[in-house]
Amino acid sequence: MAKVELKQVIKSYDGSTQVIHGVDLEVRHGEFVVFVGPSGCGKSTLLRMIAGLEGITGGDVLIDGKRVNDEPPRHRDIAMVFQDYALYPHKTLYENMAFGLRLRKTPEDEIKRRVTDAARLLRIDHMLDRRPAALSGGQRQRVAIGRAIVRQPKVFLFDEPLSNLDAQLRSEMRTEIKKLHQRLGATIIYVTHDQVEAMTLADRIAVLSAGHVMQYATPHQIYNKPAALFVAGFTGSPAMNLMPCTLHGGQVDLGGAVFQASALLAEKAAAAQQWTFGIRPENITLSPQTGDIELQATVVITEPLGAETLVTFQVGQGELVARCPASFAVAPQTTMPVYLSPAHMHLFDAKSGLALR
Repeated sequence: MAKVELKQVIKSYDGSTQVIHGVDLEVRHGEFVVFVGPSGCGKSTLLRMIAGLEGITGGDVLIDGKRVNDEPPRHRDIAMVFQDYALYPHKTLYENMAFGLRLRKTPEDEIKRRVTDAARLLRIDHMLDRRPAALSGGQRQRVAIGRAIVRQPKVFLFDEPLSNLDAQLRSEMRTEIKKLHQRLGATIIYVTHDQVEAMTLADRIAVLSAGHVMQYATPHQIYNKPAALFVAGFTGSPAMNLMPCTLHGGQVDLGGAVFQASALLAEKAAAAQQWTFGIRPENITLSPQTGDIELQATVVITEPLGAETLVTFQVGQGELVARCPASFAVAPQTTMPVYLSPAHMHLFDAKSGLALR
């Protein structure tokens, strides 16, 4: 296990345009941290800078307090698992997992012990004499992870390791990686564009956009207290409902749907300022709880999903998606009341994108 620190890390390929903008974060000993964001946000570049596969334009990368900016990858005591497995097709599973240890002149009996232990942990010990072509995608990924485990590194780096798998296998492998972390207690930094993967696996999540860390927090904080409009819109499936709104006279106006603002919002929000209102689909209900806000809404479309039904309502000049019971059966264009929980409402500055609370 090791602690990893990024201090004002910058990356520029042409000397003028930055693709990573002064990133500051710390990964604790034994922590599982996920970098998540859309394609091109810089998450893989940041991971490769930690690994030593990309040069650092500015700032410092520290592993266990030691500055490693100028250290080659082999001296950083890290192991990386890639998206494409990167297995040798002509070697058996055993040989693939043992290859890196042989390069380091590890004694053969120690190699055998490590490979056997890792294979047993990953439940591939019965197929060590097979070659990659005889394996499924999930089994190949297990071999790639096993090759990293036998190294016994200070830090594991995963670069979108499940993106080549189908949905069911991806879900199964997420569970396996979570169990693996619990067994090894290792420090893991994991890159994905899949926010469900990030929420499922992480102790803490760094949400990236255009080379900036928009928020670095626990999954609970990311989901329930997004620090920025981008974070709110990126996390959740379906994502948070976001609508332009104005505040005046202590009231929130969603383009014609008006309700009394909470004391906190009324106090902090400047009346003339433009805001974006946010609420998660599960915080819009069909039956009121104490303190809920009632709004008249028109059913636009229903999407039955088996265990629940997603319903899109017209509210004011915008639309809100709500999670409703599977039994919901109301015809489109029907007007009915919906109820919003004030404790789960969010306001974001429409210009800066930052959350009011």
